[in-house]
Amino acid sequence: MSREQKMQGVQPSVEGRMRSPMMAKLLWLSMAMLVSLSMVQPSHAAPRLDLSAKTQSGELVSLESYKGKVVYVDFWASWCAPCRDSFPWMELMHQRYGDKGLAIVAINLDEESEMAGPFLADFKTSFDILYDPKGEMAGHFNLQGMPSSYLFDAEGNLVSEHLGFFKSKQAAVEQEIQSLLKKRSADAN
Repeated sequence: MSREQKMQGVQPSVEGRMRSPMMAKLLWLSMAMLVSLSMVQPSHAAPRLDLSAKTQSGELVSLESYKGKVVYVDFWASWCAPCRDSFPWMELMHQRYGDKGLAIVAINLDEESEMAGPFLADFKTSFDILYDPKGEMAGHFNLQGMPSSYLFDAEGNLVSEHLGFFKSKQAAVEQEIQSLLKKRSADAN
């Protein structure tokens, strides 16, 4: 086969390289697929609020009972060092916004709820503490680390997830809470 026969149907590209019309179509199609796939975020199913955990006294509480409020759900354990940093901040948020419609629910994942006692003795907590020693509720939230927190709007929709606790992000999370509380207040009127 001569060079002319091999090159038949091949056009020079902008870069001066050769490519066939079929290759150009395949390249364009591949690029279009990559762009569309990049717009889809890999995700897991949003956690449901119909899940329950127990209080220290053994009472079963469903997260659904908080519907109508902005809910900040935090998973923690007594051995988690960053969890120690998050508790004073959660208490502050509860003090500032609890009467405005914010519910903070801290869910302990220690295998024995008694392990949480010494940890909790170090903090003043007026928000709700629940226990999930078997990790059943935590399994529905697809935890990636500790602490993990989830912010739900008043309708029970998951708005944001936060892995770890970073003092540098406190203001941004508080802004999220304020925004959801304003929306809740506006929707009520």
